[in-house]
Amino acid sequence: MKPEHFLIPLAVASVFAPLWMAALRAMRSGQNVSAHLAEHAHKQGTPTMGGMIMLVAMLVGCAVSIPAPYNISALALVLGFGAVGFIDDYVVPRRVQGSRGLGWKPKLAMQVAASVGSLWLGGFREVTPFLIGVFLLLFMSNAYNFADGLDALAGGLGVILAGTLGLWAWATGNTPIAIAMGVLGVGFLPFLAFNRPKAKVFMGDVGALPIGALFGWAFLLLGTNAQGQIMPAAFWPLLVISIVMLIELIPVPLQIASVKLRGKRMFSFKTPVHHGFQSAGWLEPRIVAMFYVVQILVSAVGLAMFAPTRPYAPYLAAGLLLILVLSPWRWSQWAKDKVKPAEPAPHAAPGEA
Repeated sequence: MKPEHFLIPLAVASVFAPLWMAALRAMRSGQNVSAHLAEHAHKQGTPTMGGMIMLVAMLVGCAVSIPAPYNISALALVLGFGAVGFIDDYVVPRRVQGSRGLGWKPKLAMQVAASVGSLWLGGFREVTPFLIGVFLLLFMSNAYNFADGLDALAGGLGVILAGTLGLWAWATGNTPIAIAMGVLGVGFLPFLAFNRPKAKVFMGDVGALPIGALFGWAFLLLGTNAQGQIMPAAFWPLLVISIVMLIELIPVPLQIASVKLRGKRMFSFKTPVHHGFQSAGWLEPRIVAMFYVVQILVSAVGLAMFAPTRPYAPYLAAGLLLILVLSPWRWSQWAKDKVKPAEPAPHAAPGEA
């Protein structure tokens, strides 16, 4: 790996970021906040599609940093899932008055098509790794998309995940994945400059879906061997690393199904889970900080499970210090913050989660 592998995408994304912000304001790409999230009413109209900044970094990375054939697979993922996100963020809301985006059925169908196409173009031909890959892309893209709900939450988690998977890949000699995760990690930095509280732009599906899919792609390549077989030594550590994503994703379909079938919530809190903490009165920066810490801890545990003899500790310590410095949370104020009184959740209407 060479410094220019990361410096060139970072420089391009840094120049592109303010230009894209101006374009979003001109396009009037404002977020249509859900009526069920009263805590977010003040965010109505905030520009979305800020995830395009990371996509530009990845596109440049595919061109100048990531070697073939990995660059073909990564490029197909970015373009395929990015197109789904753009339709959801911009096309549908513009054409359908009052709409917040695609319905879940067409959205999932388009994600399946993007998964199949990108894996096929990336050279995945064996049935087992192909099916595992489709599952991982769908799981991680949607889980990461659900995490994009608070200022700097998805961006910070993305930096930690990219660093974790990049460190794993580097330690095991998987240089292409290490470069891909490094390029993605530096691409977050210009975005976080605008997404930190109070956010001037949201990531949107155009960023969250392809970034989550790239994480799923990395999980696939790190957790399976050349024959597409799951490596037990890698499976359980990767599962631990993805705990935060599991917690964010799993309650959402369960909650929706319960409301549809039983007319009431399965869980007393709102989903995804970070909204549940908001409903309980937690302030947004505190929730974000807690998610950062939990993700760092599970990443450390996962890496230690995979290879306890490898010298991960200095890198994890450096990563923790970086997150503490970049965090939107002023850590010295933790104990001074007042927690808002919790408001009782209204009875769920059909389709509300």
